[in-house]
Amino acid sequence: MSIDRTHMTIPERLSCVIFDIDGTLTSTNELIFATFNHLAGKHLGRSFTPAEIIGLFGPPEEGALEKAFGAALVPQAMEELCVFYRTHHTRMAKLHDGMREALEVLKGRGVALGVCTGKGRRTTEITLEVLGLTHFFDMVITGNDVTKFKPDGEGIRKILQGLAVPPRGTVMVGDSMADVGASRDAGVLMAAVVWDAYDRERVLAAGTDLVFADGATFVSWCRSHPGPAGCA
Repeated sequence: MSIDRTHMTIPERLSCVIFDIDGTLTSTNELIFATFNHLAGKHLGRSFTPAEIIGLFGPPEEGALEKAFGAALVPQAMEELCVFYRTHHTRMAKLHDGMREALEVLKGRGVALGVCTGKGRRTTEITLEVLGLTHFFDMVITGNDVTKFKPDGEGIRKILQGLAVPPRGTVMVGDSMADVGASRDAGVLMAAVVWDAYDRERVLAAGTDLVFADGATFVSWCRSHPGPAGCA
């Protein structure tokens, strides 16, 4: 079911749609938790709870690794992280239902597509490559490409500037309070998707412009909005 909570006017035509990755496009939490606990078991002889791992983030993986293991171990741990992450990606991560179809619909209508994620550049590229998504996106901004992480809107603003699209007609699609904050900071519409949201109740209570509970409804919404003037 789609719950429309309109605080800004939803434009008839879409200029740009920006996606978060983890929990939005992809189901990757199991892989992320397993990757960190592989490293924790090897270097610390312990494991972290999901909440502890989530608490390490804000910065991308290098920052999370520094918090967990100390700065000296970051280069080695990052290499080990990427090897494990790639090796187990196919088995432990997948694209959420409907998201490939949504991307195909939007791309076919000339809508500019971006990624704004807190993930680092290396794991982002692995996920997009393994899941066959790289070709969809006109611009990808990761946690390594900004100085201020979500909920700051720096990453979204970089995409708006880089793709020369206005905030009006741009929608951020995400699953977290960090995405809500970033969209508001950058002045774009926020579409919350809650099919895999770790902080679902707070996201639902945040009063976002749109809420989608399943991929099929999101695809239908994408189909109901044409692209920029002059496009299908």
